[in-house]
Amino acid sequence: MIRAFIVDDERLAVDRLTRLLTHTGRVQVVGSHTDPISALEQLAQTQTDVLFLDIQMPGLTGFELLERLNVNLPVIFTTAYDEHALRAFSTNSIDYLLKPVEPERLEHALDKLERLTAGSAQQPDVRALARELAAQLGQSRRHLERLASRVGDRTILLDVARISHFAAKDKLTFAVVNGREHVIDQTLAQLDDQLDERRFIRIHRATIVNLAAVAELHTADDEGVVVRLKDDGKTQLSVARDRVRMLKERLGI
Repeated sequence: MIRAFIVDDERLAVDRLTRLLTHTGRVQVVGSHTDPISALEQLAQTQTDVLFLDIQMPGLTGFELLERLNVNLPVIFTTAYDEHALRAFSTNSIDYLLKPVEPERLEHALDKLERLTAGSAQQPDVRALARELAAQLGQSRRHLERLASRVGDRTILLDVARISHFAAKDKLTFAVVNGREHVIDQTLAQLDDQLDERRFIRIHRATIVNLAAVAELHTADDEGVVVRLKDDGKTQLSVARDRVRMLKERLGI
C-alpha cells in the first residue's frame, strides 16, 4: 500500500483527492494539511512514500516547501497551471495532476510512482528540481500588474502595487487603495493564483494583504493578531490564527 501525504491550501481539494486516492485501493493517505508550514513539521514525523503537493499556496509555495523539506520524497504536483507550462514536470520521474484531478490521470501517476519505487534508479533531487521549475515557470508566467474596477459606464484602472489589500464581503471583492474600496470582478481564490506571491499573502479567508503596506502587528483583545496598515486611516485587519506564523515568516519576524 502506498503511503501518501497531501498538501493543498484548499480543504475541498484535499478532501476530493483523499477520496480519489482511497477509492483506488492502492493508497493510504497518512496525512494532509492546508498550511504548508505546518505540513513541513508533520512530514518530518510521518512515514510517507509520496507527496501530493499544490504549487500556488499562500505563505509558502510548493517549490519553497520542497526546498525546506528534509526528506527526498517522490512528488506528484497538483496544480491549475496549463499543460504547456507543465511539460517540465514530466521529467526526472516526478509527475503532475492538473486540477480538477481525473481518476484515470491519477491511476497513471500512481503507475509511474510504482515503477520508480520498484526500480533501482536513484531518487531525483526534488529540491534542486523545485528551484529549476520555479525559475522556468516564473519566466513564463506574468503576475497581475493592473486591475479594472467598473463603476457604471466608467472603468478605473488600478495599479496592483498601490493596492494595500483585497477584501471579500457581501458577495463582492474589493481592492483597497489608501482606504478607498474599488469593486473588482476577481474572487480571492483567483487573486491567489494571479498575484505575485512575493508581495501578497492571504491572512484570512476574506482578506489578502500587500506585505509592503503592513506597518505593524499587534495583539488584539481576544489574543488574536491584527495587522495595521500604512494608509492614512491606519486600517486594521484581523489575521486568522492558522495564518499568523506564515505572515510573520514572510515579514521576517
